[in-house]
Amino acid sequence: MPSSPRPVSPRWKGLLAALSLALAGFIWLSGLVDSLSRPSVAPALSLQQQELTLLAEPAVPSSLREALLGESPRDALLKALEGISSEDRSERQQRMLLLLQGQTPASAELEREPEDPLLQQLLCEVSASEPGLCIDGAAAGQAALRLAFSTVLPLVTALIGGLLLIGQAWRLVRGRLMAWPAVQGPDLTLIDMALLVAGGFVVISAVGVPLVAFPLVGALTAGLASPRREAVGVVINYGVMALPSLLILWRQLRALPKENAPQGGWMQWRVRPLPSALRDALAGWLMVTPLVMLTGWLLVRLVGDPGGSNPLLELVLGSHDPIALGLLALTAVVLAPLFEETIFRGALLPVLAAKLGPLVGVLVSGLLFAMAHISVGELAPLTVLGVGLGLVRLRSGRLWPSVLMHGLWNAVTFLNLLLL
Repeated sequence: MPSSPRPVSPRWKGLLAALSLALAGFIWLSGLVDSLSRPSVAPALSLQQQELTLLAEPAVPSSLREALLGESPRDALLKALEGISSEDRSERQQRMLLLLQGQTPASAELEREPEDPLLQQLLCEVSASEPGLCIDGAAAGQAALRLAFSTVLPLVTALIGGLLLIGQAWRLVRGRLMAWPAVQGPDLTLIDMALLVAGGFVVISAVGVPLVAFPLVGALTAGLASPRREAVGVVINYGVMALPSLLILWRQLRALPKENAPQGGWMQWRVRPLPSALRDALAGWLMVTPLVMLTGWLLVRLVGDPGGSNPLLELVLGSHDPIALGLLALTAVVLAPLFEETIFRGALLPVLAAKLGPLVGVLVSGLLFAMAHISVGELAPLTVLGVGLGLVRLRSGRLWPSVLMHGLWNAVTFLNLLLL
């Protein structure tokens, strides 16, 4: 059945879209500039990995130590701690520095740090005649497993993903790539997308979070201690941020003629068949991993660490509360993939692909997805990730594999942070 022609958007709608784009551009640009002043999480990640390396050293076979741990984990950790200014050094870091220098902190005899195996080991080594007796075999073995997962697994993943990319490139050269299905999605206009992304996702959310979320968080978390207070705040803030866009999209889809909807609906969720969705998500995750890693490595080599890391990463790194971690995981692994894929790959990408072509749609939606995270340091890697998610959406012809791939990416990142 031929689709009925869409009515021309009224003039006020175009003006509102233009205003939304201008305001969104200002908000995003201001946020990106402000992100440069946010501290990077990279130094904290590096320091925690060096601590884990030193703790794991006794459990790693001597033949593999230099390859896996470096020349001297102890010297590397000492140098890293000495590189932190005394004003920025925490009490624990100051204590660890003194112990690595062979000094005994004044409070060390009183505080044996039973829940900190590395400090306990260093304290024992300072006072013991045989430092080898200070090694906690169980703690060292556990640290070695955590280190293996957080360092070896990403390398294995990148290797497998690289091989898959080479295979895809070979099929492309030989003309053996399977044809992708036609892009199907909501029959909306570019003006609709400007109102959805710029107006709802950026402008209204920028107003709604301070006006609604902040007082709500204050009221609901008054009796909670840190880090649960911050974790509840993350969930509420994310919900308030997402709601305007979802309501706008719901209203836009409701206005479309139901008889024109393609099989599977306007958003093309199509959860079943689930096995093929999981396969597409896993393959996409494997292939995008080496590309994101390479982009991040090149960024650091060319311009250094620009800072501006996602504050959620610091919350995960500094939290040991299971309820707080559960709420943060819910946001990162479930809520964020569902909402962000609905907006960027469910609505925006198909509309851009229909109006400007699939390649432009993937690139533009990927860039806007990265900009939405408002972090200069993560802009390039997240653009690559967004392009990968868009390609999975096009290749599979449905939205669910992109949601699963996004959730898998966030879950692995979250787990890596927990292991450090």
